[in-house]
Amino acid sequence: MENAKLDLTQEWDKTFPQSPNVEHEKVTFHNRYGITLAADLYRPKDAAGKLAAIAVSGPFGAVKEQASGLYAQTMAERGFLAIAFDPSFTGESGGEPRFMASPDINTEDFLAAVDYLTCRDDVNPERIGIIGICGWGGLALNAAALDPRIKATVASTMYDMSRVASTGYFDANDSAAERMQQRRVFSAQRTEDYKTGSYKRAGGVVDPLPDDASQFVKDYHAYYKTSRGYHARSLNSNDGWIVIGTQSFMNQHLFDFAEEIENAVMVLHGDAAHSCYMGKDAFARLKGENKELVLVPGASHTDLYDGGEVGAIPWDRLQVFFEKNLA
Repeated sequence: MENAKLDLTQEWDKTFPQSPNVEHEKVTFHNRYGITLAADLYRPKDAAGKLAAIAVSGPFGAVKEQASGLYAQTMAERGFLAIAFDPSFTGESGGEPRFMASPDINTEDFLAAVDYLTCRDDVNPERIGIIGICGWGGLALNAAALDPRIKATVASTMYDMSRVASTGYFDANDSAAERMQQRRVFSAQRTEDYKTGSYKRAGGVVDPLPDDASQFVKDYHAYYKTSRGYHARSLNSNDGWIVIGTQSFMNQHLFDFAEEIENAVMVLHGDAAHSCYMGKDAFARLKGENKELVLVPGASHTDLYDGGEVGAIPWDRLQVFFEKNLA
C-alpha cells in the first residue's frame, strides 16, 4: 500500500538545537492498519554503507519534536541511523479520531518502524533496535516480545500504561470496585461523545499548578509547560488525550510474555523517579544475561526526557549497549 500524503512541517521546530553533525529529513511509513506515520530521520553526516538503526518514540502524550527526537539525533551523532516517529493518532501522523491510544496499534507502530528501517538501502536489517520513552517504554518491551527482528531494546523512564490504567499510580486503585467505577466513567463518556459527534479531551499537564501538586506533577509542568519542552502539537503540553483514549489499556497486560524476550534489553530509570517501581518490576520479569537495569542516581522521571539540569541521560552507556548488541 502507499503512504497517505501528510502535511509535514519542514522547518526545524524541535525543543532541542539541530546538530551540525547529523543529516535530517522528514519521512513517512505505514502500519498494518493503514495509518501513515510521520518521522524525523537522523543520519550521521558522511556515513557510508549499511548502518545499524534505531527507532524511537515517546513519551506518552509527547511528539517527535520533544524527547524522542533528542534521543534519535543524539544516537545519530554516535553513529546510528535513527528515526523518531509520532505514534498513530498524534502529532503529524495519521489516524482518526485524533488523540487516541491503543496497546495494539501503538505496539504495531514500533513494528511498522522496524518494517520501514529493514527495507531501507542504508540500513543493515540485522542491526535494528528501538528506544521507548515513558509509556512507550512499556510498549517497546511489548514490541520486543513480539518481534525478534528487534535486536536491542531500551525502555527509558518506563511507564507500564496497562498497569497504571488498571490499578492506578502505585497500585493504589487495585480493586474490582475501583476498576468498575472507571469503566462506568468511560462508558458514560462514550455515550456522550457519540451523541455530540465529538470527543472530549482529558486535559494535558495541569496549568497553573495547584498548591498541593505532587513533585512528579511539578516535574511534568517544568518540562511540558515551559520553554524547556513545550510543543504546540504535544498532547501533554496542551489539551491531552481524549477522555476514552486510554480505555483499552485497562484490560491489557503488556508484559505477559516479557520473560520470552531473547534479545538484549536495557531498562533505564532515574532512581528518584516516581515511576521507578514500574521499571524495576518490568526488569524482574526479564530473563537472560543480556538484560541490564541502569538506575541513574538522583534522577527524576522527566530528567531522562532531556537530561534535566544535571545531564542525567547516560549517552555513553546507551551507545555501548547498542554497539554491543547491534554488532
